[in-house]
Amino acid sequence: MDQGKKHYYLEIADNAHILSHRLAENCSRGPFLEEDLACTNVALDLIGLAESVYNEVAKQSTENVSGDYVAYRRDEIDYRNCLLVEQPNRDFAHLMTRQFFMDTYHYYLFTELSVSSDTFLSALANKSLKEVTYHLKRSSEWMIRFGNGTEKSKEKAQDAIERLWRYTDELFESDASYADSIGTGVYADQDKLKKLWTQKVDEVFFLAHLRKPENREFQLNGGKTGRHSEHMGYILSEMQFLPNKYPDARW
Repeated sequence: MDQGKKHYYLEIADNAHILSHRLAENCSRGPFLEEDLACTNVALDLIGLAESVYNEVAKQSTENVSGDYVAYRRDEIDYRNCLLVEQPNRDFAHLMTRQFFMDTYHYYLFTELSVSSDTFLSALANKSLKEVTYHLKRSSEWMIRFGNGTEKSKEKAQDAIERLWRYTDELFESDASYADSIGTGVYADQDKLKKLWTQKVDEVFFLAHLRKPENREFQLNGGKTGRHSEHMGYILSEMQFLPNKYPDARW
């Protein structure tokens, strides 16, 4: 597997893996039982997505490694996830706003990749679209519910948007290792993804009576290049504890 394709695969897997970890941290803290279970199920969907990609990366590697090794035994700088998914949980509105941003991105990413000339990516995308369509429907409905609910719910959703917006532009950056290959039919067109993502976000914000931040500065050159926030180290210390403590364990 060439470096560009490996980085692209890992972006998909690491985004899903770290976001799944953040959702799992909220287990038992949902506003009511049904929603608590829904968050947990989304986390399971994401970890399943990540596992499929990690196993494929291991399969195509020239080294004798497993999917679990790829998932848990890398250094922080080798993870390719965006900064958005690293951000710690605050309240439920914050969690669902981050989820809405990522669900929208995943929906259009996998829609584009469903016709990729890469057979693994196209198969992964077609399988994942069934789950992601539900994820996006759910998080969109929550954004509308927040915005049209009480003054407090709207305030919390708007605060989450203000805090997280600066991390969204990184979703559409291309790593230098595969940037020149965009347009070959393998990878999704990042400019098209950004346009579709923006249209969907604008639509839901309009229905929810929410607004984009007036100060639209973005945090660039982050997780996709291995430069993570201070939160990533804490995530990995939890995720990697057992694999490092018991390196020969088999599950």
